[in-house]
Amino acid sequence: MFARGTGAPADGTFARRIPTELAVHIRLRRVGKTKAPTYRVVVADSRAPRNGKFIETIGHYDPLADPARLVVDAERARHWFKNGARPTSTTRSLLIRSGIPEGEVPASVR
Repeated sequence: MFARGTGAPADGTFARRIPTELAVHIRLRRVGKTKAPTYRVVVADSRAPRNGKFIETIGHYDPLADPARLVVDAERARHWFKNGARPTSTTRSLLIRSGIPEGEVPASVR
């Protein structure tokens, strides 16, 4: 039983709350020079900032090349899909363009 109004157990012990499942997104990480962006396709915790900490890089995208260059490790992407990672809308369209069938790519998070 919790002590009234504290949200803590009445016996004085505090249980550390550890999230059992974190939201993992597949998204773009901007790299490159000013006005000459290139992007890395990364798997990251949804709470991390855009260019912050990430779990794994699974590809890269250069939109300014003619034609645009896109390289994605499809096996690693499928691995992360099976583990619950969901792509952003832009990344989802890039994954489909890279050759992964549309039925295998989960719905986007945004």
